[in-house]
Amino acid sequence: MTAREAHDGADATAAASISDNTIDELRDQVVTLARQYHGMPAAKAYEAADLLRREVERQRDRTQVPIQQQTLMILNGQTAALLAVAAFDLGYFPSARTLARTAAVYGESTRFTPLQAYADGTLAYIAYHSGELNEALGKAQRALSYGGLGDIAQRRLHAIAARAYAHLGDVTSAQRAMQLSQDADRDLRDELHDAVGGEFGFSAERMAMSHSTSALLIGDAEQAETQASRALTLLGERAPDEQSTHVRAGASADLAYARLLANNVEGAAEALTPIWEVPAEERNTGIVVRAARIGRHLARPHFHGSSAPKELRERIEEFTRVSPPYRLGPPVALLAIES
Repeated sequence: MTAREAHDGADATAAASISDNTIDELRDQVVTLARQYHGMPAAKAYEAADLLRREVERQRDRTQVPIQQQTLMILNGQTAALLAVAAFDLGYFPSARTLARTAAVYGESTRFTPLQAYADGTLAYIAYHSGELNEALGKAQRALSYGGLGDIAQRRLHAIAARAYAHLGDVTSAQRAMQLSQDADRDLRDELHDAVGGEFGFSAERMAMSHSTSALLIGDAEQAETQASRALTLLGERAPDEQSTHVRAGASADLAYARLLANNVEGAAEALTPIWEVPAEERNTGIVVRAARIGRHLARPHFHGSSAPKELRERIEEFTRVSPPYRLGPPVALLAIES
C-alpha cells in the first residue's frame, strides 16, 4: 500500500505542473520588459508589469512542482520590483514602498539575494525622497551586507548609500561611498543585475548621473559638473535606442544646477535644453525633482530683477506642473518636488 500511495502521489504531482516552455516564455517577457523600461513612459511600464505579474500568478496556481514554484516566485518578485520602480517614477511613493517590500519578500523566500538587494536599494531611495534619511541609509547598508551580489549590484548600492550620506550631510562618507561605487570591479556577476539587466542594471552613465546628484547635495559643484558631463558623454556613445531619457534629462539638470551655483545662468539654460524635449508622460520623479530644485534656486533674491532667471523659472514650473508625479501623485510626492 505504501508503494502504491507513493506512486499515486507522484502521478498527482506530475499532473499538477506546467510546461517548462511556459516558464521560459514568462522569463523572456520579464527580461524584455526590464530592458525596454528606459524607453517607456512609467504608466505604460506599470501596466505591462502588472499584466505580467497576473500571468505569473496564474501559472503559479497551476503547478505544484517545487522547482517551478521557486522559479515563478522569483519572476513574481522581479515583476513586483519593476512595479515598484514604475510607481516611484509616477510619484506614488506608498505604493512603490509596498511593492518593493513585496519584491524583497519574494527574494527572501527564494533565497535569491540579488532580488533582496535590489528591493532594499529601491526602498532606500524611496526613503530619502520621503525625508526618511536614516531609514534610507539603513536599507542601503543592509542590502550591501548580502552575499551573492555582482559588481553591478555593488555599484548601484554604493551609489544609493552615497546619496543617503549626502542627504544626511556626511560629506566624508558620501565621497567614500562614491569611490567604492566606482571601484567595484571584481569581475563578479549575478543572475539579476547582470543576466537580466536593463532596469535591474546600473550603467556607467547612470552611476555618473547619481554621483553628480550626490556631489550637488554635499556642495561640490565642480565634481557635480564633471560627473554630469561624463554621464552625458557616455550616454551619447550608445545607440539611439539604448539611450535613457531619464539619464539624459537627469544629468542635464544636474549640469545646469552646478553651473547655477557658479552664477552661470546662460550656461545653465543651455544645459537644460535636452529636458524640454522630454514628453510630459516621461517626466518621472527623478527628472521632476531635479528640475524643481533648480526652480527653487532661481527663486532666491540674488536672481530677482533679471529676466533670464525669471523666464527659466517659469518654464521649469510649467515643466513640472504637467508631469505625472505632480498631476497624479499623492501629497507625499509633492513634498519631494516642492521641499
